[in-house]
Amino acid sequence: MRAARLHAVRLGPRSLAALALVSAVGVVAFGWPFLAPPASQLNAHAQDAPWLFAGLLVLLVAVVAATISESDLGPKAVAMLGVLAATGAALRPIGAGTAGIEPMFFLMVLSGRVLGPGFGFTLGSVTMFASALLTGGVGPWLPFQMLSMGWFTMGAGLLPGAVRLRGRAELLLLAAYGSLASLAYGTVMNLAGWPFLGAAASNISFDAHAAIPANLARFAAYCLATSLGWDLGRALCTVVLTLFLGPAVLRALRRATRRAAFETAVTFEAREPSPGGRGTSLSDSTTVKHPT
Repeated sequence: MRAARLHAVRLGPRSLAALALVSAVGVVAFGWPFLAPPASQLNAHAQDAPWLFAGLLVLLVAVVAATISESDLGPKAVAMLGVLAATGAALRPIGAGTAGIEPMFFLMVLSGRVLGPGFGFTLGSVTMFASALLTGGVGPWLPFQMLSMGWFTMGAGLLPGAVRLRGRAELLLLAAYGSLASLAYGTVMNLAGWPFLGAAASNISFDAHAAIPANLARFAAYCLATSLGWDLGRALCTVVLTLFLGPAVLRALRRATRRAAFETAVTFEAREPSPGGRGTSLSDSTTVKHPT
């Protein structure tokens, strides 16, 4: 029988509540053009919305902080979070401007799969923040990117068969999720910018006075005209990297997770003094020698 799945970050009650709150606010922040009726006062302040919703950044940082503090994140998990976030941030600019080639997405999928949804949400948010600092991409869009990437990576941790599903079936599952999530990420991020096109593209821009079906048609036209090619490239890149590099990366992540033993509590047990000096035995049978 396989061992139970290890979680580098467990989502406790406070973290779940904070995550649910941020996700609810995020849904409103992304979807307000289809939630607010044409006569709503929110539409009257459409150009101010990105700055108002940029306050999500504070909530996102609070969610990450609550997740880390409640889970009693140890130095090993912090080190793994730092390494994976730095790697993802370094991978993101590699394909910048090249038809959606963004290798970081496949790493986020595999990391979320192995390390669980709590670690996945934290990793996705931190990676996007680090990438923005690295590339100078800090702006009102950053909270939307952090939340979207957090959802993206957390979703990989929620996929079924985390303990028993292995081999080709798991790779196909991860590749399918990665392709769909890559397309979904692009579509959701389109929602963050589409309402603020103004009259420059009247046929595809958001119309505050139009009905929801009309705006849905405009949004679909906007996605087809501006981002579909990029999103398809991202999805294809994620699928190819998952299928070809996935086995090696999954093995490396699972080996590192087993060795880190995130959920193993370290305890100290007294032992009889040995002739060569005093010793203290750890719960994992490691003995630390102290000089006499």
